[in-house]
Amino acid sequence: MNNKLCISSMTPSQLSEYMAFLGQPAFRAGQIFKWLSLGVDSFDQMTNLSKDLRQKLDDACYIEMPQLLRKQVSAKDGTIKYLFGLRDGNSIESVLMEYKHGTSICISTQAGCKMGCIFCASFDPARSRNLSAGEIIGQILMAQKDSGRTVSNIVLMGTGEPLDNYDNVMDFLDIVSAPGGLNIGMRHISLSTCGLVPKIDELSDKKLQLTLSVSLHAPNNQTRDKIMPVNHRYPLEQLIPACKRYFNKTHRRISFEYAMIKDVNDSTKDAYQLATLLSGFLCHVNLIPLNKLPGSPLIPSTPANIRKFQEILNSKGINTTVRRSLGGDIDAACGQLRRGKSSL
Repeated sequence: MNNKLCISSMTPSQLSEYMAFLGQPAFRAGQIFKWLSLGVDSFDQMTNLSKDLRQKLDDACYIEMPQLLRKQVSAKDGTIKYLFGLRDGNSIESVLMEYKHGTSICISTQAGCKMGCIFCASFDPARSRNLSAGEIIGQILMAQKDSGRTVSNIVLMGTGEPLDNYDNVMDFLDIVSAPGGLNIGMRHISLSTCGLVPKIDELSDKKLQLTLSVSLHAPNNQTRDKIMPVNHRYPLEQLIPACKRYFNKTHRRISFEYAMIKDVNDSTKDAYQLATLLSGFLCHVNLIPLNKLPGSPLIPSTPANIRKFQEILNSKGINTTVRRSLGGDIDAACGQLRRGKSSL
């Protein structure tokens, strides 16, 4: 954008500093922030700003707003999957889901992902890049504008590893939770990570009241090494203590995500190992029936195995639920999102 600034990536404090730099009164930052949170895509729409200021902003800044390339609606449950285009030709997917407690959106934090989990469709190291805060929040604004719904819950579980894009994700959290904007509280936000231990510790120091969801998917290093390359760098001996440190600092219960894969991690022995691994730790285990990927040899556990696995964990005092799958008929379920026009 010819060195223009992305104004929609600015946090409220950054926007205030920028208005001061332009010699504008402090209240202008709040006015502009409100317009951006309404999803405007041009400065001309900010009608309570002077024409002179709008022109200055247009000369120096741009508003990041993804382009809607495709929309799919599940015939089973009404879940909506969006394919959004970005300025550099990349594209990302987001999923809008309706629950009794409100409207949730699953958003992407990177275009592509380099983590390489074998059960996930998002792996694409060749074109992986971080999304800006404006590109992240733009997914919510576009989904609201298209659907007419108000998002009340956010899950950062789309394409990408949020903690691998730490600074931009922190700016996004500042923007999306700020009064005068979308004002979505931290307790209505879940952030998923495959287990980047140093970043978990860094996040814990912020003491945010969001829900940290850790993609565990195996009860031992031998199995986790095979399905999650990140485990070679941050094995369970490092990950679990980091999770406990996070809980001790934030007092927020961690949710462990566990994809149930037939003959890989779903045996009775696996269940007892997992119960031992998490013993004495206030946490929640979310069992996820594997969503089949084209060309993958991995297949979902049987419903009977999933029930037995859950019963064992519950009997050992580990709070365990089975995730309800939404949007499977449009490849919008957990692990099925991918980046780029390859999904067209």
